[in-house]
Amino acid sequence: MEKEAGSVALREPIEWFLDHLQAERGVSPHTVSAYRNDLQGAAGKFSSYGVKTWEELKVKELLKYEASLGPPLAQTTAERKLSSLRTFLKYLRKNGMEVAVDLPSVGGFKKKKLLPKALTREKLEMLLNAPKLSTAQGLRDRVLMELIYGAGLRVSEAVELPLATLELGEATLRVTGKRGKTRMIPLPSVTVDWLRRYLLEGRPAFTVKPIPYVLVSDRGKKLLRQTAYDILEKHKKSAGLTEDISPHTLRHTYAVHMLQGGADLRVVQELLGHESIATTQVYTQLDLAEVRKKYERAHPRP
Repeated sequence: MEKEAGSVALREPIEWFLDHLQAERGVSPHTVSAYRNDLQGAAGKFSSYGVKTWEELKVKELLKYEASLGPPLAQTTAERKLSSLRTFLKYLRKNGMEVAVDLPSVGGFKKKKLLPKALTREKLEMLLNAPKLSTAQGLRDRVLMELIYGAGLRVSEAVELPLATLELGEATLRVTGKRGKTRMIPLPSVTVDWLRRYLLEGRPAFTVKPIPYVLVSDRGKKLLRQTAYDILEKHKKSAGLTEDISPHTLRHTYAVHMLQGGADLRVVQELLGHESIATTQVYTQLDLAEVRKKYERAHPRP
């Protein structure tokens, strides 16, 4: 019978690693819990294969473990478990443990990276014009969309945006994103105009008490992430659009339109707050069909 988490020699390094995640890397309790479940499950498997310590681990046991992660286990779950184990083994090696093997490639578990779904300019305008701009709610909803599309913000960045970060005279925005990284974002003049109008005509209707955030709920509280999703769903329907549209769709659309307009990939990376250029690079694939059409029209050979 497979043991829950293997021998003490397998379990203890897992606890060291989890302590490292909490104390030195400051990861969330949810992430620590996920690592704990993944690594204890792996240790239990390796124990059932006869492995007593992490130093004893060989390629054959790793391959056997990888094979155990096939169907009916969800592909995303298998990928996460392999990623957790790879990170853990690297940690052990970095801290002086003689781990002789690396985790094999995810191989068949590696899923194709899905391309973002960007709105056409026509559909984007239909969505942006859907709110009733004669109401405070309509102005607030338009500004929510302007911040995500006009400035490329994540939904969490938009709803957490403090008033103090607005520099409307300079048409810029200071945003603190993932891992506390701050970036300055230039604002289109249209977005600045909508922000000014909302701050004068819309926001005061919600703010009975002072609140430091730009976006305010109908009850005068900070706008919630889920409310932002609900707002977009509501206006998508009123605009007669049928595709899935989320805040992330608007952020994707911002990136794609920037690149189509000739923006440098590194500039878009900085504006989006991506740590890796590889994350931004996926957007370049969206233009391949358009590039091919231009190539076929321009190239002298048929």
